[in-house]
Amino acid sequence: MSSEFEITILASGSKGNAAVIRAGEQAFLVDVGISCRQLTERLHQAGMKPEDLTGVLLTHEHNDHVKGLPVFCRKYRLPVFANERTWQYMPKKSEMERSCCRLLPKKLSSGSLEIIPFAVPHDAASTVGYVFKSGGSKCTYLTDVGFVTDEVRQNIADADVVVLEANHDEDMLKNGSYPQILKQRILGTRGHLSNVSAAWLLAHMERLPEEVFLAHLSQENNLPSLALQTVRGILDANEVGADTKIYITSQENIVKNYD
Repeated sequence: MSSEFEITILASGSKGNAAVIRAGEQAFLVDVGISCRQLTERLHQAGMKPEDLTGVLLTHEHNDHVKGLPVFCRKYRLPVFANERTWQYMPKKSEMERSCCRLLPKKLSSGSLEIIPFAVPHDAASTVGYVFKSGGSKCTYLTDVGFVTDEVRQNIADADVVVLEANHDEDMLKNGSYPQILKQRILGTRGHLSNVSAAWLLAHMERLPEEVFLAHLSQENNLPSLALQTVRGILDANEVGADTKIYITSQENIVKNYD
């Protein structure tokens, strides 16, 4: 079955994250981790404009996910959805247009698109991933993951498309220049998912996705080629995922439109 979804990666990594998930006439921006100007330019490069968006979904309040939100919100007045604790800890919330701020429901419906948030372990107030469903297809958006929980496994199961964090190579991180406390944070249960952890999450799925977008790659502790090699190597070793297309969404590969 061909997926109903079109994925446009506008920014991915420690310097900023933003992606558009489109299904038919519905198009949601996930996170606004770059400036409003950059975001608008990259939307135009991808053949879109802010007015084409249905709304904005936030995963959590860290700066690399909300940096451009206040200006973008004031300029385009799109509805912005986040859960209560994320709004509570949102930086520069006072600078936002209040009419745009919406509480994220347990299920959000827009046209034929259904969006379901789910909890993700990360060192923010209340981080979420998202499941998108449309026309029998399922897309799961999953970044900033400390470790793989049962809830994470349940929400990635049977997805046709997955945007999945592959933040770091553990050896590069352990031998790199980051302070020890930061290394411990990234490697901890509320940190980030490694290349190996991302690969094993996929390898243990009963049915692998048609497409996987490896996202949120660290510029200092990972390499696009290494992330792809690690994930593909583990899948091949387990004789699964031969037909799965794997894309890298690093800063060197922006803007990229996949359909």
